[in-house]
Amino acid sequence: MQLKFGTSGLRGLSEELKGEPSARYATAFARHLMAAGHSRPGDPILIARDFRDSSPEIAAVCAAALSREGLRVFDCGTVPTPALALYGLANKVAGLMITGSHIPADRNGIKFYRPDGEIDKQDEVAISRIADGIANQIAPVADAGTGEDYAAPAAALFMERNRQLLPAGALSGLKVGVYQHSTVARDLIAELLADFGADVVALGRSEHFVPVDTEAVSAETIERLRDWAREHRLDAIVSADGDGDRPLVADENGLPMRGDLLGLMACGFLGARLAVTPVTSNSGLEGREGLSVLRTRVGSPFVIAGMQQALKEGAQKVAGFEANGGTLTASPFVVNGATLEALPTRDSFLPIVAALAAAGEAKLSLSALAASYRLPVALSDRLENFPVETSTRLMAYLRGDESNLVEFLSPIGGVSAVSDIDGLRLTLDDGRIIHFRPSGNAPEMRCYVEAESSEAAEALLSRGLSTIRRWAETASN
Repeated sequence: MQLKFGTSGLRGLSEELKGEPSARYATAFARHLMAAGHSRPGDPILIARDFRDSSPEIAAVCAAALSREGLRVFDCGTVPTPALALYGLANKVAGLMITGSHIPADRNGIKFYRPDGEIDKQDEVAISRIADGIANQIAPVADAGTGEDYAAPAAALFMERNRQLLPAGALSGLKVGVYQHSTVARDLIAELLADFGADVVALGRSEHFVPVDTEAVSAETIERLRDWAREHRLDAIVSADGDGDRPLVADENGLPMRGDLLGLMACGFLGARLAVTPVTSNSGLEGREGLSVLRTRVGSPFVIAGMQQALKEGAQKVAGFEANGGTLTASPFVVNGATLEALPTRDSFLPIVAALAAAGEAKLSLSALAASYRLPVALSDRLENFPVETSTRLMAYLRGDESNLVEFLSPIGGVSAVSDIDGLRLTLDDGRIIHFRPSGNAPEMRCYVEAESSEAAEALLSRGLSTIRRWAETASN
């Protein structure tokens, strides 16, 4: 698994990132910032990390590399990625988040932020070019460094932002479990919900890293959530992925809610007029009264670019979200009588609060609230350890000739419409939707489906994954 930029940041195996490679990319980022006029020697730069075993070592190497390039390192410790991003935006300084997000513990990554927010695809190209040039000249020293401790102010600013979302006591009467596992958001989420009056129950805290993919929650995790919901008689269970930018909200039965539904709830909470979201989000988002929808490719850089373009074209009250539920804001919004400034990076806290607040206001259980949106049933899963070369061959095969696509889908159904924005999203003759897409972060092949019922969606997802698997087995022989 080679180091590469995916849907959000640089990713690769931990062993491939530790040492010289992390020093090289941190050096490249610093040089790019200075060449582009974003930073000057002596300027601060932030660094934070998640709880993976490899993250402290990678962070220390990056800190040393940044210091050698003349930047002053502020160590924000183990805070959520949106907290790091907010602190950087507020102080107009760049930053790095050492995290592999939701991917397995043997992998890791780096997310990069300019003083004005996340890097874009052009930045990725420039950083990669500089990093490649360094490798061809002389390898950076991979020693360890430290920075000034800024963990407390970074966390405090983020909590101040979130405390303005609701009046004090707004969640009184709700009993909410917080699945803490190894997310850096675990203590802050519990603290925030308690501040709003919820009865908080801490669940499943782990000192070892647990990868939680909020877009494809494992059957084992769902079973744990269901057991906890019954045992503690909970109204909801909430959590986040490793770096705290993707939300997980399970209803009173322990069943996880779709991330795109959480994003839609967040847009309603904010009063957004335009939602920017990838093609993988539920097709039922369109047609909502008072909300326009703009579709993009998968990944926060594309959502951010879509939001920025919408603002340039005069749109107001612009927000965005991904199918994993991570919610971004491009416009300021007035919430609870206060102005919530734009935070154009994925955030798990806003959609969690929005969902709980909506259930409380409507006096509905979360399951009843979710049903009231009447979205098509949407499911997703992935084949792990699926070689990138194989997924590339599969997509080339499907795009290469219409007869290939017809043959591949013959066990599933006929096709009435094709979208090629990101992967292949296929509307079948009977209205069901199936979407094949290689992951941008890991050697995985993802499959997304929509159907009228849970049974039909589960059957379509199973058939889609098995069809991918059979093709790969045949192609390898």
